[in-house]
Amino acid sequence: MTFIQYTYHPGGSGPLPTVLAIHGHGANGQDLLGLGPLLAGGRLLVICPEAEFQLQPGMPSYTWFRRDDGGQRTPEEFERVATAVRAFADEAIPHAGGDPSRVVLLGFSQGGSLAYHLGLAEPKRWRGLAALSTWLPDEAAEAADTDGLGALPVLVQHGSTDPAIEVARARQSRDRLEELGAKPDYREYGMGHQIGPESLTDLSRWLERVLELPPLA
Repeated sequence: MTFIQYTYHPGGSGPLPTVLAIHGHGANGQDLLGLGPLLAGGRLLVICPEAEFQLQPGMPSYTWFRRDDGGQRTPEEFERVATAVRAFADEAIPHAGGDPSRVVLLGFSQGGSLAYHLGLAEPKRWRGLAALSTWLPDEAAEAADTDGLGALPVLVQHGSTDPAIEVARARQSRDRLEELGAKPDYREYGMGHQIGPESLTDLSRWLERVLELPPLA
């Protein structure tokens, strides 16, 4: 599997702190690219893979998973895609000038379910996991390396009026994360299925902290 890659590069030399940003169902690789100049003052390399399956010919709308005849995603398909995204990260991050030892996973909606899987399965590999407007799938919980989860910074953000993924699912995800041994920083906002100004500010400050960047004035 080969993903199209979109990258925001802040300039400068040397390996850069990196965000691997995974878009949601119906979006594309450019959907989260606009976050680049806004996160930590534009000091981060942001790499955005684009999902494999186009929902409608001619439209920039993609989804990560192949569905069976009943419209369901199989556990095997989830693992296949997670493995492919992991391989993409292995190659794309150093190639684009990122620092493999300073990478935060960020996933929105369906992309957040993948970010959960990657982050919980290898908590010592990542500097942090940001799960935005998403839910914790069973496959990710079952793949979790519980020994290392307590040290992985996890930020969960969700809109209290999200019409696509009800906030109750985010709260359930928070509780399950705690059961697995994680210590999520859980935050709700008066917004829908989106990244709003307040949540963006909190996300940016959290990234500065977990990537050990000096705060901006």
